[in-house]
Amino acid sequence: MRARPFHRFSRARAPRPAGRPGARRAPLRALLGAVLAAAGLSVAGAGPLAPPALQPVQSALPRPSGTMGDLTRFNPSIVRLDAKVPADATSAQSLGPDRVGTGIILDARTVLTIGYLTLEADAVLVTTASGKRIPASVAGYDHASGFGLVRTVLPLDGTPMPLGDSDRIRERQRVLTLGQGEPEATEIFVLSRKTFAASWEYLLESPIFTFPPVNNWSGAALIAEDGSLVGVGSLIVNDAASGQQNVPGNLWVPVNLLKPIMADLLANGRRSDGGNPWLGVTTENVRGNLMVVRVARNGPADAAGLAPGDIVVGVGGEKVADQAEFYRKVWKVGPAGSVIPLRVIKNGDLRELPVKSIDRADFLRKATGI
Repeated sequence: MRARPFHRFSRARAPRPAGRPGARRAPLRALLGAVLAAAGLSVAGAGPLAPPALQPVQSALPRPSGTMGDLTRFNPSIVRLDAKVPADATSAQSLGPDRVGTGIILDARTVLTIGYLTLEADAVLVTTASGKRIPASVAGYDHASGFGLVRTVLPLDGTPMPLGDSDRIRERQRVLTLGQGEPEATEIFVLSRKTFAASWEYLLESPIFTFPPVNNWSGAALIAEDGSLVGVGSLIVNDAASGQQNVPGNLWVPVNLLKPIMADLLANGRRSDGGNPWLGVTTENVRGNLMVVRVARNGPADAAGLAPGDIVVGVGGEKVADQAEFYRKVWKVGPAGSVIPLRVIKNGDLRELPVKSIDRADFLRKATGI
């Protein structure tokens, strides 16, 4: 699966003026054109957004129902987040020091978002639907799921959105999405629930992929028909369907991943089990090989001698063929701090390379508030 790197889209757009229903998709045509052009497809200039490769997807999905109720009723639950990150923070180079996105109110002072918006942030400003601006701080971040929590210094004047059961979300199901600055929610459809493995040591076994793609996804709410929150927006991808390539869509992190760790995040800023072992390596599948394309400077992989161009072929005595398999085998070795026995091809030679892993949270600058 190819995903647009999240650091290129984490600085979400400023609030858009109110417009006609469905206006959220209008600015997306240019973005989709770029995505589809990269996939060898095209978008008709004035006709329906249905290139030949997408017609099977569109024909298999139900038509928009128009029966999802008042699409503005969720607006009081949605806030804008502005995060300020020091320029020397580890994530500033890739994510930028100034980040803007969406948050969802969970209670009088707690806001849920996608974690990369507030990662290593010194200050967060929350703007409610009424325009009230409230200072806040990062309460917690979880690399495994990608969630982030923010706590405001004063009570919010919005409406909390209840957490739903994301395990009940199925393919072809109608859902709604709403991001900050939008006049109303947009009806979209669940396209698949397949595994997602990213290059940055990130794996979700059953995320939610939707279609058509929307362009204000960072931290946006994915809402079930009963009005409960079932996912938080993370990415735009160009391979959202199961069994068909080059279908663009969005990836949403299911809220059921938050429920077991939410108390830990609020109390300690991180999950209590210590998290998965982190190596600080970025990989890509290149011609059937799992190739190292980047190592985090002064991270575990860098310290062990792993370098771009190396090929990871195994963990211990077990072979790995792709990123998902690689992560599962690394995480099976033990918790963060475990020595991971990598087998790599380096300069044409097969080598055993032990890497002393860490918890990624220990590598990053602590956000103010944690």
